[in-house]
Amino acid sequence: MHKQRVTITVDETLLAEANVAVSEGRSRSVSEWVGEAMAERRARDRRLAALDDLISEYEATHGSITDEEIAEQAQRDRDAAGSSRAAGRPAG
Repeated sequence: MHKQRVTITVDETLLAEANVAVSEGRSRSVSEWVGEAMAERRARDRRLAALDDLISEYEATHGSITDEEIAEQAQRDRDAAGSSRAAGRPAG
């Protein structure tokens, strides 16, 4: 893969985290650390674009998803998460 040198400005706290990652051996260089973050962002953006396409296709077939439906699903998700956490706790 061809690489290109660039100059960027980053938050000091993030740069410090990158340097820690390098010093702890979790990354070979700050450049590698930043490159991995950029790759993760690209992957996230692609997943969100795919999700947007799927939602658009669904809504074209079934109609718009309402705020009420979103709220109901969010509550079901919270209920399911609570049940999962409770099932994982030891009795007593």
